Amino acid sequence: MPAPESKALQPYAANAEGLTAVLTDLLSTMPEPVVSKVTGYIVNAFENVTQGDVLYSRTSDGQVGKAVANDTLDKAVVAGIAETTVTAGSEVRVIVTGQVAVSTSIDAGDTYFLSASSPGSLTKTPPTTAGHYITLVGEAGTSNQLVLKIKRPIQLR
Repeated sequence: MPAPESKALQPYAANAEGLTAVLTDLLSTMPEPVVSKVTGYIVNAFENVTQGDVLYSRTSDGQVGKAVANDTLDKAVVAGIAETTVTAGSEVRVIVTGQVAVSTSIDAGDTYFLSASSPGSLTKTPPTTAGHYITLVGEAGTSNQLVLKIKRPIQLR
């Protein structure tokens, strides 16, 4: 009597059942969750910045500093988050997509906005004062990791 055929290396059926089998095998063989990519760029900071500070890009020279939602539109347009702490005149890596560490404790699952009262800071409560800007920055993935979801600012009237 011949030995039974092994199905371990056989192709999946070209139908919905085959697709389901592929996804089931993929799920069962994944060692860890897929790590999201982080994208950023390196630029000079015109002021001291701390890891996790929300930054804007100065239009006159492209350098970055602490963003704030109560001043001008330029300062409310978020360029990204500082990956490290640097002094004025130094290069800083600005993270624009992905997950980034922040220096303050945040609440997982909550949405965070650019602060109108503290330059470079995040807040769970968006500004409500006329003339200020609402700028969504991201959502807390953990107590010290922010998943960036940067949006353009909306000025309050």
